[in-house]
Amino acid sequence: MRTVIEGVCLGAMLLLLALPAQATEVGVVDWREALMNTNAAQQSRDRLESQIGNEQQQLQSLGQELQQLQQRMQQNAETMSDSERQQVQQELQQKGQRFQQLRAQVQEAQQQAEQQLLEEFRPKLEQAIDQVVQRYNLEVVVDGEAAIHVDDSLDLTNEVTQILDSLN
Repeated sequence: MRTVIEGVCLGAMLLLLALPAQATEVGVVDWREALMNTNAAQQSRDRLESQIGNEQQQLQSLGQELQQLQQRMQQNAETMSDSERQQVQQELQQKGQRFQQLRAQVQEAQQQAEQQLLEEFRPKLEQAIDQVVQRYNLEVVVDGEAAIHVDDSLDLTNEVTQILDSLN
């Protein structure tokens, strides 16, 4: 979906450069922001939070433990025996691995939830953008992430969000 939209936006930008200087109605929509600001996206984030809240708490706790162990190593490395130092290093390694695993699980869950939301709302997103195109008689809609500079009057992202919310 993203590559299709990016391709369309790139094509639109090239078309704009090729056109002679004439009045062209252009709008800018950050489709990802429009989608993620909907009430449905907030509900999806809330559901995800309830599903992975325990993992996130474990992740935060492990992160704090890792920081404490690193501080302990830095502050007491000279006074520690070799066996103590090895024990702390081993603990650091084990907790670091667990931290990486948990972080990967949380990120994967977040990405899956976002992908599911995008797939579910793709037709509604296209419909919302079509409504904005018709309302403003736009000839070109540029992805907000692809634009280098955008005049606020051209940014229609919030309006697309409102339309998406009304379609639910």
